Formats: sequence, structure tokens, C-alpha cells
Amino acid sequence: MLKGEKVILRPMRRDYLEKLLEFHNDVELQLLGGEAVPIPQPPEHLLAEFEAAIRESPRPSWFAIEVQGGKIIGHCLLTNIDEAARTAELRITIGDRDYQNRKYGRDVVRLLVKYAFRLRNLRKVWLAVLASNERARRCFLAAGFAIEGCQRGHTWVDGRYDDRILMAVFREPPAPPPAEPAAPAEEPAPHAPDES
Repeated sequence: MLKGEKVILRPMRRDYLEKLLEFHNDVELQLLGGEAVPIPQPPEHLLAEFEAAIRESPRPSWFAIEVQGGKIIGHCLLTNIDEAARTAELRITIGDRDYQNRKYGRDVVRLLVKYAFRLRNLRKVWLAVLASNERARRCFLAAGFAIEGCQRGHTWVDGRYDDRILMAVFREPPAPPPAEPAAPAEEPAPHAPDES
């Protein structure tokens, strides 16, 4: 269990899946994520995803987001974990609309990043967000993420193409790129002797 100011992150359990299925099948929520075409997900697919996650990772990386009173309002995870480069992708869904735009997402993101750096020994957490999802971008910026790049017209969502913004936060600031070596100064051409 990870405890933040407003939320508790609990390792994903089978009994949370019914609530998650509601979020997975909410078309408006899926359009905000923008990574895949929103199609209904049957319970057995989510169960298979859960069982695969349990088999593949001895340490939790998929969490239910709980608020006071034990209510599950969403889920978050670290995925695409690269143990050699010590990086991971962060994903988050606040599925309960009563808890959107109230800084719960910011608390979740900060808590998950702290877990990634402090307990998983990762050095970089990155994510992708649609340019049109201003609420999410503000949340990530407030949690310390910086924009690394933009994939123009990368994602087809809700009948149009949208830019995909790549963002990241580092445990320690990365070293600046090496400076380009200075080009050698050209030698001036020797003057021809004066023949007068």
C-alpha cells in the first residue's frame, strides 16, 4: 500500500476488476487516453490482463486508486519497464467523475513517481498524453514532468488526428549532451610573394 495526501494506492486485486471494467468501458474516458480505439472490453479480457500482470511481475506495478472510505476511483500503473535503462511508462485513469479536476490525479502521479524512484530504483518515468487533454497535461506539469517532444498528428481520436505529447521526469537531472567539438579554424591561405 502507498499512501499519499488524498489517495491510497493498493496493489491490483481480482475484486477490484469489476470497478475497473466500468472505467475500461467508458467511451469518454477511453477517448481521453487516445492510445487505442475504444471498444467494449469483456470481463474475461481484463481478467486475463490481470493474471498476466501477476505472473510477469513479482513486484506490484499496477495499482487501484482508493480514497477515504475505501472507494475505488481509478487505477494507475508503471508499464514498459526497462530494467537496463531504469525507465518506465506511467499510465493513470481517474474513472470516477466526482474525483476529476480535484487534484486527486496529481497526488496519484506524485506517489507513483516516488514509488518508481525510491522503491523500484528507476531513474526516469515517462508518459504520453494527447495535446487536446489539457487537464492531464496540467496535472503532469504540476507533478514535475517536462515536455520532451511532440509527435504531430500521431493519434486518430474521436474523428480527428491529435498530437501526442511525450513528457518525462527524472530522479536526477540528466547530464547535458556532450558539446559538439569546435570545427578547426581554417588556416589563412599563404600570400604569394610580391613579384614586382
